[in-house]
Amino acid sequence: MRLLLDTHVWLWMVSRPERLSTEALGALEDADNELYLSAASCWELSIKYVLGKLPLPEPPETFVLPRLARDGVRGLAVQPFHGLRVCALPLHHRDPFDRILVAQAQLEELTLVTADHALMAYDVAILRA
Repeated sequence: MRLLLDTHVWLWMVSRPERLSTEALGALEDADNELYLSAASCWELSIKYVLGKLPLPEPPETFVLPRLARDGVRGLAVQPFHGLRVCALPLHHRDPFDRILVAQAQLEELTLVTADHALMAYDVAILRA
C-alpha cells in the first residue's frame, strides 16, 4: 500500500505513536508499505514552527529530514497539476494544506492517512489514524 501521511500523522509517528490507531500504526510499521510526506506538509510544519504554534526539539530544517530518512518516508513534491486539481475539489475543507494533500492522494493513487474527519468527505482512499 502507498500511504500519504497527513502532517499530524507524521508528527504522531515520530513523537507520539500511541495517538495512532492500531490499524494505522500497523500500516506505518509494515515494511511492504511505501510512506510519503508531502512537501506541503514540510511547508506547513515550517510555518507553524516559525509562528510558535508547533514546538519542536530543533528547527524543522534539522528535525524533519533525518527522521524521514530514518523511518523510510519518501518526500512527495507538489507539482503544478496537484495545485490545479485543488480547484476541482468541493469545499468540504478550507485548509489549503489539507486540500493539496487530497489532490495529491487522488492523482498519485495514494491512501491518505489522517485523523481529520472533514477529509473523509472527499473521494479519496483514507486510512483513519
